[in-house]
Amino acid sequence: MDILRGLDAVPEDFGQPDGTVVTIGVFDGVHRGHQLLISRAVEEARALGVPSVVLTFDPHPVAVFAPGRAPCALFTLEDRARYIEKLGVDHMVVVDFRKELAGDSPASYVRDTLVGRLRARQVVVGENFTFGRNAEGTAKTMSELGAKNGLGVTVVSLLSDGDVRICSTAIREELRQGNLQTAREFMGRDFSVTAPIERGAGRGGCELGYPTANQYVEDISALPADGVYAGWFTVMDEAAIDGDMDPGVRYPAAISVGTNPTFGDLRRSVESFVLDRKADLYGRQARVEFVDKVRDMTKFDSVDELLEHMARDVEITRRILDEPEK
Repeated sequence: MDILRGLDAVPEDFGQPDGTVVTIGVFDGVHRGHQLLISRAVEEARALGVPSVVLTFDPHPVAVFAPGRAPCALFTLEDRARYIEKLGVDHMVVVDFRKELAGDSPASYVRDTLVGRLRARQVVVGENFTFGRNAEGTAKTMSELGAKNGLGVTVVSLLSDGDVRICSTAIREELRQGNLQTAREFMGRDFSVTAPIERGAGRGGCELGYPTANQYVEDISALPADGVYAGWFTVMDEAAIDGDMDPGVRYPAAISVGTNPTFGDLRRSVESFVLDRKADLYGRQARVEFVDKVRDMTKFDSVDELLEHMARDVEITRRILDEPEK
């Protein structure tokens, strides 16, 4: 998949001679509803024999207009791109709303950006889609403007699970409550976090026999509720690792989310104890996938009590992941 940063990066001959099929959205989490929308665009593009295009935004448009109301991101842009590529998309155009499109009227958005710059023959949007200056345009507006500009418009109904509409807001709420299984059902995959590995508080790791890979996720990123989880740990960059781990391989891990109340570390972090492995991981980029919850976060009265619970956490993690001790 070709990734273009900004509309100015779109080549003059983009989509020639037969045009493109475009779908538009932030696509945070690339959840099942997003997958349905993007897959429909890919399907229509293949039927027409033209490239498929995802027009997305970074940062989130709400962060531009109302920073205090900006939602926590479920995925980094890189993670979004990886999952969007798996759906068969040919091009992803990433727009910074602070520099492009924010002041465009719905009419100029369709005429200049979709038809003019991206040479869209067809656009695929969700029924709750809004666009243009102050979100003045709707899916109905898109259909009306499309008819005037020779642009076909497909409006896709929203996806629901029972009485709950599948959306990024619902997924964030399930994560906030620690409901990983419901979040997984909405996303179509385990929730994951990707971030660099940093040094932690300096206590409670190697000294206690449970060395952890510490990741400090930005406040603008979503996390599950504080607690201990079973999951998978993968080093994402390709350089060799000093130790008995390999990049790109998923390893079972007991994962702690939250502050370190026993040792007074107030930074909220993701700390992964990779089972049966020992490696120098500082500075590496890693993805942590959350499978199931082991227990809530607790402040212990002694190191001995902490160690007792950590040993129990590891055994529960093995059972959840069905991983024998090496």
